[in-house]
Amino acid sequence: MRRPGRDRRARALPPAPPGPRPPGEPPRAVVVGGGIAGLAAGVALAERGVETVLLERECYLGGRVGGWPTTLRDGTPVTMSRGFHAFFRQYYNLRALLRRADPGLGMLVPLPDYPLLHRDGRADGFRGLPLTPPWNAAVLAARSPSFPVAELRRVNVVAALHLLDVDVPGVYERLDHVDAVELLERIRFPATARHLAFEVFSRSFFADPRLLSAAELASMFHLYFLGSSEGLLFDVPRVPFPQALWNPVGAYLRGLGAQVRTGATVSGIGPGRRRRFAVRTSDGVEEADAVVLATDVGGLREIVAASPQLGDVEWRKRIADRPSAPPFLVSRLWLDRPVRAERPAFLGTGGYPTLDNVSVLERYEDEARSWAARTGGSVVELHAYALAEGCDEREERARLLAQLHEVYPETADAEVVDERHELRADCPLFPPGDFPDRPRITTPDPHLVLAGDHVRVDLPMALMERAATSGVLAANTLLRGWGRPGHVVWSVPNQGRNRLLRAVARMLR
Repeated sequence: MRRPGRDRRARALPPAPPGPRPPGEPPRAVVVGGGIAGLAAGVALAERGVETVLLERECYLGGRVGGWPTTLRDGTPVTMSRGFHAFFRQYYNLRALLRRADPGLGMLVPLPDYPLLHRDGRADGFRGLPLTPPWNAAVLAARSPSFPVAELRRVNVVAALHLLDVDVPGVYERLDHVDAVELLERIRFPATARHLAFEVFSRSFFADPRLLSAAELASMFHLYFLGSSEGLLFDVPRVPFPQALWNPVGAYLRGLGAQVRTGATVSGIGPGRRRRFAVRTSDGVEEADAVVLATDVGGLREIVAASPQLGDVEWRKRIADRPSAPPFLVSRLWLDRPVRAERPAFLGTGGYPTLDNVSVLERYEDEARSWAARTGGSVVELHAYALAEGCDEREERARLLAQLHEVYPETADAEVVDERHELRADCPLFPPGDFPDRPRITTPDPHLVLAGDHVRVDLPMALMERAATSGVLAANTLLRGWGRPGHVVWSVPNQGRNRLLRAVARMLR
């Protein structure tokens, strides 16, 4: 098997051998949800000859990484989305999905750096770092102003060893009962470095670090830094998400004979007449031998609540109790003048009241570059994660704009010629103590499976990669029962990379 990246220690996980193939016509599956997890499941099923129907309630594919058309005041048609996403090189299974439509991944372009700026003026970046642990961490600490030697001497080495020996699910058994902040305090990690090494990562889960499991944070740090030699730099789509990613993947899925329907809301699932399930939609009923629920957390709760014959009492309660992360805001601004030429495509920020990052879209996206070139302006996007419940959207928009003026002072005199805002609260939350209750891919019904970034996958992965992997694993579960071969999934190593450090960590903990 060809390795999906540069890391020679990347793990291939072959599917379980298929059982005997039942006689009769090919099985039929309905995939509910056209985000990354649903597309991954749909492709994996259709490639093995399963009659597949994918239903998406929105008018576009891609879920939380999707996009939709809108028209600016000047008449320019543009694409709006829920904001910037980084396609890391260690997202092996997500990139494998994208390769179905673009084998060379020509729709992605690398960003040369991922700078981080603290409000007190400290700045860091990842350009030029070695790719292989532990040299990446050593060089970063040596050159960064966020890692003063005096504070590093105070680090609790025994507690810090938790970060050097991450395995899943073992790390959850050791750390899931504490929050991310408590772990940092145990380690006595330098306060100046917290925004660089942890805060930026933890807030990418749309959660305050006090509401995030320490095990989730440790697993994420392993995925991106100490466990993988793919590096911390990443790629981004060169054109908006629909054109670059999901329309081509949708076309590939249709080319396999699958039905792909957008604007199809599922209202409930019950027993079918000819097949096991009847999936009720806004435009009719789809019967199927199996169902993949690949929705977000809120959609999953709604469908299960409206489908009283799904699962058992304990499973249904577990689904009903799934928490959602706090609200987040994306503000995209079309400015009448450019930001300074040295501003990066993407800037992570720390120490600001709500601002988490700033993107300058014309630095990498063709659509924004065309508008900026024609008008002499800039297209700037601001993110605020983990806002207060019940926050006032207008107030939060104004706060973000004021913080942009502080970070990029040249924008203070710019006129906002157009703007779009998205305030959402539909991401999963991974609080301390949550791991044992997370829903798994399998359910009490062997013909009903779950997929999504909120689903438990016992591998070191997160965010878009967890979504893609769960979709493939959900499909593999059904394929095995139908006597059909599954698909290989890949993971970064599920242990610390240094054998000696692993041994010391296990001896001391």
